[in-house]
Amino acid sequence: MQGYILKITKVKDEDLIVEILTPNSMIKTYRFYGARHSKITQGYKIDFEINESINFLPTLVNTMHLGYSWLLDREKLLYWQGFIRLMHSHLKDLNEVDSIYFQTLDECANKINLQNPKRLFLESYVKILEFEGRLPNLEFCFLCDEEISGDKVALARAFLPAHERCLNKTGFEISKISEFLNLASTINLEDFEVDSLYQILTLGL
Repeated sequence: MQGYILKITKVKDEDLIVEILTPNSMIKTYRFYGARHSKITQGYKIDFEINESINFLPTLVNTMHLGYSWLLDREKLLYWQGFIRLMHSHLKDLNEVDSIYFQTLDECANKINLQNPKRLFLESYVKILEFEGRLPNLEFCFLCDEEISGDKVALARAFLPAHERCLNKTGFEISKISEFLNLASTINLEDFEVDSLYQILTLGL
C-alpha cells in the first residue's frame, strides 16, 4: 500500500514509531532500526507493507520511497513538512479517514514544484474546510455575534471572522477574503496578504 509519513517518533535503540496516512486510514507502525529500509523521513510518500502483531504495533516492512524532484529544494521541503505536521495534528486521533486528506497531499505534491507553496496550501486548506462543513460565514463576528458591516474582516484560526476591534488584529478586505474562500483561489491576493493568511494557517487546521 501507499501512504505519506506524517510523524516519526524515536524510541529505544533508535527504533521508530512511524505514523502513515493512507487513502482511508491513519496507521501507526513500528520500524526496527536493524531492518533494511529505504530512508524514512517525515513527509515522504512511500510504498510499504505491514506485518500485523497481536500484542504490539504492526511492523513496517518492505518500504520504498516514492520521490519527487522538489524534495531537493530545501525551502519547498520545509513548507511541505510544516503542512504535514498540521495534517498530523488534525488527524492524529483517527483510525479511519476520508480519502480527501490523502488526495489533498497528492495534489499538493504534484503542484508544489510549479506553485508558491503558501498559496498552494492555503487553497488546499479551504477545500478541506469546505469538505468538513467548516467554511466560515463572513457576515458575523464569532466573538461578539454581531454583524460585520464594514469592508474589513479580521481572521482567527480556521479563518473564523471577527471585527478588528474584537480580535485586536488588522483586518483583510472582506471582498478578497470572500473570493478566496468561495473559489479556493489566492490569485487576487497580494503576497503580503498571502503571508498573513499563511501565518493563520500555521495555527492549526
